Order: sequence, then structure tokens, then C-alpha cells
Amino acid sequence: MTYCIAVSVDEGLVLTSDSRTNAGIDNVSIYSKMHVFATLEDRKLILLSAGNLATTQAVVEQLRRDKRENALVNLNSMQYLSEAADYLGRVSIEKQKRHTEEGGQSSFNATATFIIAGQVGAEPPGAYLIYAEGNSITTSRQTPYLQIGESKYGKPILDRFVKMSTPLDEAGLCSLISMDSTIRSNASVGSPVELLVYRKDSFCFEEYYCFDADDEYLLLLKRRWHEELRNAFIALPHYDRSLAKPLRDGL
Repeated sequence: MTYCIAVSVDEGLVLTSDSRTNAGIDNVSIYSKMHVFATLEDRKLILLSAGNLATTQAVVEQLRRDKRENALVNLNSMQYLSEAADYLGRVSIEKQKRHTEEGGQSSFNATATFIIAGQVGAEPPGAYLIYAEGNSITTSRQTPYLQIGESKYGKPILDRFVKMSTPLDEAGLCSLISMDSTIRSNASVGSPVELLVYRKDSFCFEEYYCFDADDEYLLLLKRRWHEELRNAFIALPHYDRSLAKPLRDGL
């Protein structure tokens, strides 16, 4: 499994991903799920991937090949990020279909989901989630983030603290806490954790971080978050025991 987050706020974007693809006693594989593309100077695009590894690698390679060979449709020919999302959806469906046919088994799961994020020209930065079926959704002022993979454990922290007006560095911190909550609750998600911060109109990816499991900052963040949560829990008002009633059969 995996977990990836794209946060889109007024100041820019925060992209976060884990690096675990398989989990088991004797089977743990690590692959980066954050894919950067060298594009024209008027755009910056990045891809987060989750799902079947063969499909995601084939999709990424096709996007790179189309750009390298200057195909009629490629990441450099798009005028809008939404066009790039549609293009990615078509390539994903094609690769899923091919791998399913080659697998020859109805139970073979070749599905993959993606997030494409970045900025094209004067258009504001944004992010799109591309489902396995090829359709996509984008962020909104009500929900300024997207998730793929094992999303349920890290969602509450994003819902509580991430708004469009959230400062970019706070959004990055919140994303790391969301990732930590997921890693703590699900063994199929694990480090290294990659974090990329993109500032609006900068057209550069210069704020990239990669945290291993024993990274000092990541360990400090985990410890402080745990301590603060425990202190907040202890400080919560307790329900009034004097209002308790006995529970009897038939009530």
C-alpha cells in the first residue's frame, strides 16, 4: 500500500509521499512515489502514484517518452493543468488495460491512482487526483487537499487544520503529521518520507526533503506530537459521573 498527499493553499503546494510498496515479514520493497518531470520554463509538474507498481512505472515512462520525443500530446504541450490530468488519465487506462490483458487472470489488479500537481503558466498552482477509471477531481476552497492510497488514518488532521489560507510551512508540517499518523496505524505505509514544497510562481522545486525512519527531525516531530496529544487528552473535561444511571434489563 502507500499514502500520498497533495495540499493546495493560497501560497502554493505541498506534496508528501511514503516509499513502501509491499509489506510483510519477508517482503518489504521501497520505491519513490514522487516523480518530477523536466519541462519548459513556464511550468513545473510533479506526479504522485499509488497502486500497481508495474502500471505506475509504465505510466511514468510513457509520459517521459512522449515528452522526450515531442509527441503531439505531451506535458509540454498542455496549456492547463486540467489538460495534463486528462492526458494522464488516458495513459493510465491504456497501461492498466494492457497489463490486465497480459496478466491473463481476472483476479489480477492492475489499477493505479495518481495525483498530478504543479503550475502551468499564469494559471494558479493546483492538484488533480486521477482515479483508476481515468476521471479526475481537483481541490477546492472547502477541501484544499487530495489523498491517494491509505488515506483514512491521516485525514482527520488535514480536515482540522488545513485551509486555503494556511501558511505553506504549516501545511507542510500538517502533512508530515498526517503521514506519521498513517505510518503508526498501518504497517504497509513506511519511510523514507518525501516532502516537496512549491511556492506559487517560483517555477522551481528547491524545497525537497527526504526523511528516513531514524531521521532526527522526524523522530523529534513524532515524539513531540505524541506528547502534546497526550497532554491535550489529559486536560480534557471529563463527563460527570454523578449523572450516571444503572443500566437494567429491558431499558
